[in-house]
Amino acid sequence: MRKPFAARAKWLGLFALCAATLAAARGAEVGWPEKDELRLGFIKLTDMAPLAIAYEKGFFEDEGLYVTLEAQANWKVLLDGVIDGRLDGAQMLAGQPLAATIGFGTEAEIIVPLSLDLNGNAITVANEVWAMMKPHVPAGPDGRPQHPIGAQALKPVVEHFKAEGRPFRMGMVFPVSTHNYELRYWLAAGGLHPGYYAPHKGEVSGTIGADVLLSVTPPPQMPATLEAGTIHGYCVGEPWNQQAVFKGIGVPVITDYEIWKNNPEKVFGLRRDFAERYPNTTVRLVKALLRAAKWLDDPANRREAVRILARPEYVGADEEVIANSMTGSFEYEKGDVRPVPDFNVFFRYHATYPYYSDAIWYLTQMRRWGQIPEPKPDAWYLEVARKVYRPDLYRRAAEALIAGGAMSADDFPDFARETGFRPPQAEFIDGIPYDGRRPNDYLRRLAIGLKDEVL
Repeated sequence: MRKPFAARAKWLGLFALCAATLAAARGAEVGWPEKDELRLGFIKLTDMAPLAIAYEKGFFEDEGLYVTLEAQANWKVLLDGVIDGRLDGAQMLAGQPLAATIGFGTEAEIIVPLSLDLNGNAITVANEVWAMMKPHVPAGPDGRPQHPIGAQALKPVVEHFKAEGRPFRMGMVFPVSTHNYELRYWLAAGGLHPGYYAPHKGEVSGTIGADVLLSVTPPPQMPATLEAGTIHGYCVGEPWNQQAVFKGIGVPVITDYEIWKNNPEKVFGLRRDFAERYPNTTVRLVKALLRAAKWLDDPANRREAVRILARPEYVGADEEVIANSMTGSFEYEKGDVRPVPDFNVFFRYHATYPYYSDAIWYLTQMRRWGQIPEPKPDAWYLEVARKVYRPDLYRRAAEALIAGGAMSADDFPDFARETGFRPPQAEFIDGIPYDGRRPNDYLRRLAIGLKDEVL
């Protein structure tokens, strides 16, 4: 990895020689960073890529920031590190800042100045389970399974397990993870109940009334836990679905792109008081990550990104495994490789913009499964979203990049017209449309899940 203090000395020398030129190129209107030595956390997943690329390509240094990237053991350790100040910011599950703000789990004020990516997850089942599912999956003209594969094909398997007195268990990475909500969405769309939480009653396992028992497993441990038979399937980000194929222990049956097309995935999170104390540092962090995201979505750069991510300090998986998804294809059954060009999106489709409607979707899922115990008015959802998602900071960074010539106005939403809400989205596996302005109407349309009742 780069040597931050050696890089700092080199940069300071350049600054002494040509300060005026550098200031213009970097957007002097932002102001120099109040804090320049930073520690940022991440989990070993391919969607930590914007942090790795911002580091390796010198985008952090271009902003006068000297960053150390630190892999974390799990999502709780990562969140605790940001809260207690050990970390200045981190790649986060989109649900983490929202849950912390409303007090589900650890309570803290975490903000999100940009999203890191779209899509990137899949649901994998053990070979035994796939063999039982496959007769219930229609075949396409070429004889291969027809995608997307709904959880309707899993339902008879779960019923078989029940008849034998065996619980059916699946793993996800954290109670407020995208993976938890995507897995639950897929199961419920297929008529399987994933269980309720009841935090006001001390029930935080999320298994009340469950047909399928979901539990937490850290991402890198998913394949080994599946192989050991502790779980029968899981939802996780890459490369840990493709690793199951590579090892011959499981079959990814559906990607999250097929559950919800271009769904928001990870975010960059930091404490509210950090952003208030170090506003220039915060905006400069966003600038560096925006440049990295755009670099990543140039197809010519993906192979280089794969080589970087394969290093042990980042993801630490085989290049072949990481490349399976990062280069526009995805392998389901061994040898069944299909094009999925948008499996990993880092910048296209305004992937980095912190939309209020994205935040509200996560809040609806927290409510749907009982993590928010009581019904809330629509205005409450928007109020929470505005506390956490900060398009104002995003806009400052984007405008500085445009002014400095590093990026163009065409790279970003039309800020003059931007409301913070995506248009209503209907490309979900169950076909139920979602409008972030009407969260309660959305909840009432979902067949399984809480609406106006309290458990």
